[in-house]
Formats: sequence, structure tokens, C-alpha cells
Amino acid sequence: MNLYQTLLLILIFLPVAAAVLVACLGPARAQLVRQISLLASVAGAVIALVIAIGFISNRDHAKQIHRFEPMFVPGNTTDAPHATTWNLIDLNMGSEASKDKNAPKLGAIQFFVGVDGLNIWLVVLTAILMVSSILISWNAIDERVHEFHAWLFVLNFGMVGVFLAFDIILFYVFFELTLVPLFFLIGIWGGPERRYAARKFFIYTLAGSVLTFLGLLAVVVVCYQQAVPHELTFSIPELVTRFNHLLESAPASERAFYASFQFWVFLAMMAGFAIKVPLFPVHTWLPLAHVEAPTAGSVLLAGVLLKMGTYGFMRLCLPLAPDASITVGVPVIGTLSVIGILYGAFCARAQDDIKKLVAYSSVSHLGFCTLGMFALNSAGLTGSLMQMINHGLSTGALFLIVGMIYERYHTRMIGDYGGLGSKLKVISFCMVFVSLSSVGLPGLNGFVGEALIFFGMYDLRPVLAILGTGGIILGAWYLMSMLRQVFFGELKEPDTHGHEVHDINAREVAALAPLLVLCLLLGVYPQPVLNSVKPDIEVVERIVQKRIDNMNTKVADGR
Repeated sequence: MNLYQTLLLILIFLPVAAAVLVACLGPARAQLVRQISLLASVAGAVIALVIAIGFISNRDHAKQIHRFEPMFVPGNTTDAPHATTWNLIDLNMGSEASKDKNAPKLGAIQFFVGVDGLNIWLVVLTAILMVSSILISWNAIDERVHEFHAWLFVLNFGMVGVFLAFDIILFYVFFELTLVPLFFLIGIWGGPERRYAARKFFIYTLAGSVLTFLGLLAVVVVCYQQAVPHELTFSIPELVTRFNHLLESAPASERAFYASFQFWVFLAMMAGFAIKVPLFPVHTWLPLAHVEAPTAGSVLLAGVLLKMGTYGFMRLCLPLAPDASITVGVPVIGTLSVIGILYGAFCARAQDDIKKLVAYSSVSHLGFCTLGMFALNSAGLTGSLMQMINHGLSTGALFLIVGMIYERYHTRMIGDYGGLGSKLKVISFCMVFVSLSSVGLPGLNGFVGEALIFFGMYDLRPVLAILGTGGIILGAWYLMSMLRQVFFGELKEPDTHGHEVHDINAREVAALAPLLVLCLLLGVYPQPVLNSVKPDIEVVERIVQKRIDNMNTKVADGR
């Protein structure tokens, strides 16, 4: 294996080693647990950045690719993408297929991981937010510290695995794995209603993801049945290639079957991914989960876990159900996205709890991601992916700051505060900066993604694009209102029971500063990210545009 393949394996399994180590240290060594956790998370962030730099420098971003081509695949010893990978379960073992070359092959479930333009920056985002989550929990978590950090690293393992997996079964295993640690993080270290919030989160997301898995398996089975010779595969790039070849080569007598099949596959995948985003009206688990979760849980939930839904739409739903994405996804997801943008913004404005305000702002801003994605063109898809990253940075930073304020005053009620800018000057500056990033101020990261999203959707559905822009205005309304109430005007502080309140400390600066710097860098110079995602975005765009052209041809021919 080369250096980057080795680093990729370390990035995946380092959280597992860290989880085992901190769990074994026990409750008596809380400070050592924190130190080891910080060291492991920083190491993961450095490795992720090295891999990202290697990806940018080793890939020809001007080259047009025709299918997903992950790089740094462990086990691959040739120049061909995923030419050889490690089999986890060989389904042919002991069967006739292993002896007879002409017998139907059942394939294997593979440890098939790698990086490409769709996942590399989400992996980097995950690694950076993990460091911030460890730092913000330093004093906030003082009970069962070893268990808390162990579950945090198990969650990290699942999140990284979801983004890096290129095998359907592997993807689903990682996707479901993330439910368990977050369930315990909310249920044990959360607020007063933590158990109800944890149960609601678990039931919602598990129910949807089971349906998604059934839809993915249906695609696997159809590709196996139609392949000549029969050969089962769980490889995502291979499934996308095979299924779209079936759509293009299908005779007229089978087109109705494939149209119906895609419709049900799309609904199945939508069930899991829409809940994970979450889209309106299946969003009701999110505000409660955010409010009851510890700060680290909220940061990772908003910054990373919700992106697993939007990432699933882009990686699997659009390429594996392109016709249904056009006929059903554009009107249904597009409309629900706009409703979610406006509804989430109005709900945020009505909140008297700062953390709940930020939670509803997530519902609103993630509507932008799905809106741009179902523009089905390069601008919209690129904007959607950029907004996944931008939302993770800005909303993650908002939850960090809310956690800092709560750690000082032990209340999140907006009415309890006023004029904090005169006392907590640096924290107040950071809150204003991140709020401006969140509303899409030109020069900061939020503007780039939102502009691309609206340009892309305007080409397809101008009405949805125009209505969606209302979310920007409403976002400025509720965030600026919160800033005016909490940080400006006459000083008003909750009772601190004699404890002196200080401004931001060095640990909090270390947690927050990288996010603020990235918000500025992506706003001023986003081109390296845009260039690196372009080839893989074009793969998705070509798949969908080919189906659009096919539909237009049928309409022109009167069929």
C-alpha cells in the first residue's frame, strides 16, 4: 500500500483504537481521558488534511471521468480504480460459482473505501468538528467522562465510514452504526428530556433507514438478474454504471417496469435520507434532539450527521433513480425544501431558547442543500455540496458559542440576557461573525453555496428559486433579532451565584478559531474546493441530464 492508502486506514480505525483506550482507562482518570481524546482527534484532523492535500495534488481535476473513481482505495495495487479490494464476506465461498466460471456469481461484500470529490471535504469537516467537540466538552462533561469520549469516538468511526464507503452493505452498516453512540450521548449526558429525545431520534432514523436499505437491495437484485452472465455486486460505482446501462438499453416493452421500479426505489431511499436531513414534515425529531443533546452532540449532529442524508441523496438517490429524481424528486423534494426553508425560519424567529433557535435554523438551511441538489445541474449540485460544508462550519460554530454561554450562565433563554457584548467582547464578536456567515453575507462561506443553489434552481424552476430566497431574508431577521436582544443594549445577566464570568479562554479559542478561519477562506477563495468536486459532480449531472434528454426526445416523438 502507498502512503495515502495507509493514512486512510488509520483515519478510519484510529477512532476505534481511541474509543477502546479511553474506555479502558476508567472513571478515575478523567483528565488523562480528555488529553488522549484531544491527541487522537487532532491526529485524525491532521491525517484528514494530508489526505485532502494528496487528493488535490494527485488527481487531474480537468479530466472528465465517466463514473465514480475513488482514490487511495486500500488493497488496490493497480492504476484502475478499485481494481482489487478486500472481501469481508465472499458469498461464493463453497458454492458452484467458486468452481465453475460460467455459474452465476454472488460476488462479495467488500471493504471498499476511498476518497473522491463528493466525500473528501465532508471527511475533513468531520475531523475538524471532532476536535472542537472534544475541546468544548472539556469542563462541560464531568460524569462518566471515559464513557462519553468512548461513545464520541465510536460516532466518529461511523461518520467517517459513511462518507468513505463505496460498498452498499458497508455504507449501510456505517449509516446505522451512527445511531447507537448518538442515542447514548443524548440519553445519558443530555438535558431533562434526554431519554424521550434519544428514543424519538432513534426510532425515526432507524425506521427510515430500513426502508432505504430495502430500496438499495432492490437495485442490487435487478442489476444481478439483468447482468449477462449473472454477477452480484454491491460496489456503488459498479451498480450506478450497470443500472444506468440497463435504463439506456431497455427495450420499449420494459420501460414501464423500470419507471415504476425507480419510483418505488426513490421513495424507499427518500424515506431514510429525508428523515436524516431532515426535510419537512419529518423534521420533528431534530429540534428536541438538539436542545437535549450535550454541546458536542449538537455540534456533530448539525455539522456532520445531518449531511449523511444530503450526501445519500447525491451519492445514491440521483444516480440510482434518475428518472424518478426528475419526475418525482424535483417537484416533491423541491417543494418540501422551500416549505422547510420558510417554515424553519419562522419557527426559529418564534423561539425564546437560543439553542432551539439554532436548531430550527438547521431545518431552514438544510432546505437550501436539497433545493440545490434537485436543480439537477452543475451549479445546483455544486452549491448543494458547498452548502453542506458551509452549514457544518457555521451551525457547528453557533452551537459551540451557545455552549460557551450556557457553561457560564446555565440558561439558554434569550430573555435572560442583554448587552453581553460589553462584557464578553470576543464571544460576542464571534457570534456576530458566525451569524453573518449563516445568513450568507458576501465574503463569507454561506454566500458562495447559496448563490450557486439559486442560480441552479432558477434555470429549472424559477418560482422555487424565488420563494427560496425568502429564507435568506428571514434568516437575517431571526439571527439579527437574537443578536440585538442578547449582545447589544443595556447589560443584563442571569444570576451567576457569585461566580465571576470571564470572556473566551484559550481552549475555546482553539475549538472555535479553525471554523471561523474556514468560514472566511471559503468565502474569499472557494475555488480549490469547487475545482476538486467538479469531476464527480459532473458524473451525477451527466447521468441525470442524459435521462432528461431521453424524456424530451420521447415527448418530441409523441411517445
